[in-house]
Amino acid sequence: MTEEKETTGQGLQRAGTTMKEGIVNSLKGINEVEAEIVSLARNTVSQTLRATGDVAKECLGVTTDVIKGTIQASEEVGTGLILGAKSVAKGIILGVSDVGGDIVKVAGDIVSTAVKGSAEVGADVATVTRRTVDGVIEATKEIGGNLEKVTTNVVVEAVNAAGTVGKTAARAVTDVLLGAVGGAKEVLSAVLPKSSRVADTESSAKKSLPTPEEEGTTSKPKKTSPLAKK
Repeated sequence: MTEEKETTGQGLQRAGTTMKEGIVNSLKGINEVEAEIVSLARNTVSQTLRATGDVAKECLGVTTDVIKGTIQASEEVGTGLILGAKSVAKGIILGVSDVGGDIVKVAGDIVSTAVKGSAEVGADVATVTRRTVDGVIEATKEIGGNLEKVTTNVVVEAVNAAGTVGKTAARAVTDVLLGAVGGAKEVLSAVLPKSSRVADTESSAKKSLPTPEEEGTTSKPKKTSPLAKK
């Protein structure tokens, strides 16, 4: 009986070790793939912009083309958009930074294109948005860029782009940004003051309306009976 328990225990340990090693190797593989995508996007963007000779003018076109290429690749392979979104976004920011481009503006362009592109292929817009924003912010921190301005721009552009897709996408993107991006609440409050005021007004109006129970207890003018006049 003791030998059976020892054998069983050793088997479980081997299973645990096998699982651990498999996961570690898989994660290492994912990290290597992501690093390769970052490098590819960075080199593609920086080399293309250097070749055009007009960084300011061509940034949007190059950014859009790179993201579209990523989406097309994910369609061919059948997966990878969510995985690659962060790496591509990070690579684009690094590439633009290499040639002295405006990363604040490009950050907004990246997110906007990613939101619309993911919606077109039926991907999870909110998840792609979050991954893209994560990549932009990570790259901005890495190069020492203006994190506050970048964050403000990506939040605004993400919500605006999601709004063109539909109300459901806009709500999902807003929710994921509030939960994942520091300062997103303040940004949204600043850029959507009208909506907030409307919501507050509607809320106040609802509170001021009497409830059915209150209506039942509200005093009403008494009607004079025709008999009373006689």
